[in-house]
Amino acid sequence: MPPLPGLRRHFGVLAVLGTLTAAAILVQADGLATLLTGGGVTWTLVAAIAVRALLAGVQGSVGGRFAATVKAGLRKRLLGAEAEKPGEVATLVTKGIDASDAYLTGYLPTVVLSAIVPVAVLVRLFAADLSSALIILATLPLIPVFAILVGQHTKAKTAKQWSLLSRLGGHFLDVVRGLGTLKVFGRAEAQAKTVRAMADAHTDATMRTLRVAFLSALVLELVATLSVALVAVPIGFRLLEGGMVVHTAVLVLLLAPEAYLPLRAAGAKFHASAEGLATLREALAVRSEDVVRGSRVARRGAPRIVLEKVSVAYGDETVLSEVDITIEAGEHVALVGPSGSGKSTLLAVLLGFVTPTSGRVLVDGVDLRELDPAGWREGTAWVPQRPTLFTGTVEENIAMGQVPDVQAARAAAFDEVVRGLPDGYRTRIGELGAPLSAGQRQRLGLARALARTEAGLALLDEPTARLDAATEAAVLGATRELLTGRTAVLVAHRPAMATLATRVLEVHDGAVRERELV
Repeated sequence: MPPLPGLRRHFGVLAVLGTLTAAAILVQADGLATLLTGGGVTWTLVAAIAVRALLAGVQGSVGGRFAATVKAGLRKRLLGAEAEKPGEVATLVTKGIDASDAYLTGYLPTVVLSAIVPVAVLVRLFAADLSSALIILATLPLIPVFAILVGQHTKAKTAKQWSLLSRLGGHFLDVVRGLGTLKVFGRAEAQAKTVRAMADAHTDATMRTLRVAFLSALVLELVATLSVALVAVPIGFRLLEGGMVVHTAVLVLLLAPEAYLPLRAAGAKFHASAEGLATLREALAVRSEDVVRGSRVARRGAPRIVLEKVSVAYGDETVLSEVDITIEAGEHVALVGPSGSGKSTLLAVLLGFVTPTSGRVLVDGVDLRELDPAGWREGTAWVPQRPTLFTGTVEENIAMGQVPDVQAARAAAFDEVVRGLPDGYRTRIGELGAPLSAGQRQRLGLARALARTEAGLALLDEPTARLDAATEAAVLGATRELLTGRTAVLVAHRPAMATLATRVLEVHDGAVRERELV
């Protein structure tokens, strides 16, 4: 697993806090031994107890800040990742990353304490009573040994539990996305049963993992208790025989549990944080699979685009096969072909959403992978088949943080829709575009893209698919005018859309060939 950002510095802070905690434990034990043997309360005892409580609070605050920083960074990386399974990434971003709290705020600080406190306690015990120190030195390794043995079993079960949860989250997201289609074809109930079965499997896996975790805690407690007993029994006999000072005996009995406590806590917290550790591995693995993008800034204006032997494959399925295309600056190219032939994938490659399995895309002679993706997309106007709309006003959805462009709304034949809305451009719409119809939502998405007059590249994926003939004619006329001076790639199922193009390319089974204009 790749290292977490800032982990070395965090360990340094925890080491300082752990050293101070170990010193406070030794002072506290000595003060308590003095108190219990009739010496009375000392100021050092009160100070040690107060310092130990303060250090525990500081450690919790430091751990919380570190966890918040790590989780925020991981969420940012995941949201920018080009994952093949968005459902699983959604599960990681929500529940998965939050599950790492137990690991980041519980296990890591305890590991540091377990490396410092037992050593400090042993050094003090060797000075106080050699035989007791040797017994603790011999029995201390038993706790990590048993923790590792049980942990190997827990690790496999936790990995299976997380895998089931990821599959459940991904499948549930797919079901929600396709709920309308499932209802139409009468498959909603069948998918509900599938989701229920996957949830039951995850529940069973969780219960099995919890049983192992509880068992491990019992084993660690038993080993620690027996080890302390091995120290306490000889001390009792030595006190009866008069061979040991009472103050020393009490000091040893107070320090012996402190030697085992951090190791017991580390073992218990490891099993409690096993799910969080599994999710961290998954999150870092998603990030490590991302394509490393360049930082070169794309030239403004209409770009010249060249695809050289571009192929895209998902597993064993080839979507695009060695595509060779040259699109001159300012040229308008229409992609035609049956559904599923690879047209939308080709647009996704141009957007940088999909990285070719082989081959490359050149933008004005520069490999697309060397360009800054944010800057490249900023210079691109894109209309997908189903535009994503957000809760807010119509004006906000068109502008997307920019100055509203009424001309763009007119070009998309959307201004007539606005006139029929109760508050015009200030009418609020829902996340799915309600109360707009499918055609109106498509026109709003087109208006949003056309409003980006600074964009030199326009990618339109069937923008008139849900429009009637009259509206389509109006949209096509205005779009032709606004596309002037831009490089444009249009996916066209309807013949009218192809009239905007200066060249038509036919896509069939992932291959692209030239088609003559009619």
